[in-house]
Amino acid sequence: MATAPDKLLLRLEWKVVRRLDGRLQGAHRTAHRGSGIDFTGLRPYSDGDDARHIDWNVTARLDAPHLRVFTEDRELTVWLVLDRSASMAAGRPGRGKHDVLAELALVLARLFGRGGNRVGALLFDAGMLRVVPPGTSRRHALRIGAELERTSEARGGATTDLAEMLDAAGRLARRRALIVVLSDFIGDGDWERSLQRLARRHEVVALRIVDTADDVLPEAGLIVVEDAETGEQLIVDSADPLLRVRFRAAVDARDARLTAGMRRAGVPVHRIDTDRDLAEALVEVVARTRDRSP
Repeated sequence: MATAPDKLLLRLEWKVVRRLDGRLQGAHRTAHRGSGIDFTGLRPYSDGDDARHIDWNVTARLDAPHLRVFTEDRELTVWLVLDRSASMAAGRPGRGKHDVLAELALVLARLFGRGGNRVGALLFDAGMLRVVPPGTSRRHALRIGAELERTSEARGGATTDLAEMLDAAGRLARRRALIVVLSDFIGDGDWERSLQRLARRHEVVALRIVDTADDVLPEAGLIVVEDAETGEQLIVDSADPLLRVRFRAAVDARDARLTAGMRRAGVPVHRIDTDRDLAEALVEVVARTRDRSP
């Protein structure tokens, strides 16, 4: 009997993966591609060769200059950093931020895995960290989906520490990798410094998952507003003009801080709205990535 992740992946393979297969690999062009450089042998030095690669011990022994020859490991290791905090539960049933995150994780794991790359996942919430080691198969993508299901009901009471989430990714990815952070980026911590440290060692891409509830205060009179991260509740008049102005200013300030922090770290951030068609959103991400490529 097919599991929920299996059914979801079957649907996504039909609706999304088939449309994107091949585009994602072509869009990923980076000087950091590959997880390492392997020594393969020696050859005599020729005019124009890079003298920095001369093996002086062999040169002295053979009384003729020889170069060390390397080949690059072209396998790409991808880490999906998945925000499982309480704020990711926002949105309408069946299409909340955590639903979109699950779809994105399965699609990316499947797409990168089909290209022969190894994909791992870090699932992060307050006081909880789960890791799926890198793998390539369809079954491996389903394993990531199963872990997402396991973490869907456990919610911490503390605000998400974005810095700790990014630092955890840095500790996990010991070799150079592509790190894709899937989050709404609602939380605390000096995340910008952590992001800069991560981006110095790895290629980092941010997929910011956004729901209308994050940006718009509905005009519905008296409403109960609850902080999804802390559980704190307040009764507010959503029609109050001053409240609406303050809410809009807070949203704009939050977005500006996020954009500026990502820019300073040199990390591209792509907005994924929960009401967007997932394939269209990812096609747009690929197009923007190609536009940034040298």
